[in-house]
Amino acid sequence: MKNKADNNGTVYSTNPDFHFEYDEAEAVTLEPAKQNLRVMLDKKQRAGKKVTLITGFQGSDFDLALLGKELKTACGVGGSAKDGEIILQGDFREKVRDLLINKGYTKTKISGI
Repeated sequence: MKNKADNNGTVYSTNPDFHFEYDEAEAVTLEPAKQNLRVMLDKKQRAGKKVTLITGFQGSDFDLALLGKELKTACGVGGSAKDGEIILQGDFREKVRDLLINKGYTKTKISGI
């Protein structure tokens, strides 16, 4: 097991049978129909470059990365998927919304101007 820095303040135990238990509960990904995704255009702190930002994804990082890869491939652009957000380079709000609705994410909305 990896060396974990966060062990809830336990530094040392004199108990020879002590084994620290890590809480490694993986996030459960909601089914697409229950996801509330927001698709918006963002250019703040990006030197004026426009990006399409998809927020509101609830689930594991693996499923987020998989969805991000599918969207990047469909739009033919670069981007990233981390911290519950998918960032696509360029303005693809309408196309992304249509792709997500076709994949079953029926509660997808475009927000912002």
